[in-house]
Amino acid sequence: MIRSDILKTLIPVISDKLVVCNIGLPSQELHMLDDQPSNFYMLGTMGLSSSIGLGLALAQKDQVIAIDGDGSVLTNFGTLPTIANNVADNFILLIIDNGSYGSTGDQPTYAGKKTSLAAVAKACGCDNVVECRAEQTADALQAALESHKMTIIVSKCESGNIPVPVITMDPVVIAHRFMNEVKTRN
Repeated sequence: MIRSDILKTLIPVISDKLVVCNIGLPSQELHMLDDQPSNFYMLGTMGLSSSIGLGLALAQKDQVIAIDGDGSVLTNFGTLPTIANNVADNFILLIIDNGSYGSTGDQPTYAGKKTSLAAVAKACGCDNVVECRAEQTADALQAALESHKMTIIVSKCESGNIPVPVITMDPVVIAHRFMNEVKTRN
């Protein structure tokens, strides 16, 4: 399974949840598969979906899922100790680890070599860390939502991309409709 296959299996679990999605192809894939006002698509800030997701979870009560990639987490490595030291039991970080920088040409990441992001998250002090295979991701995410505990999920999958259209929605519109969605829930 590749990242887009995982996202397809997640739609029944994440539809209508507050989702902050990683820059580039992951956002384009989610937008194509299940565009929702509750989805915040990152269009220009690599490595920050986990940070934005944590901030959103700390600021309000609804569950928040940040979908990130191994390359982005490696780019913003400070996010894991920040998450560990600012527990929000309504926050789930899903790292789709395909061992590559998928949006920029599938160059290999260190997570595809010797670095285990699950081990790094545990070493940073994250209490609930789950590593799973791609086909187990939807079940792992559902269990994390039901646990009401901050959880880091590292989903190991194959590298690869599908052709997707760019998101033509203006970033201001994406932010505005997402913020309005958050306001209606609180």
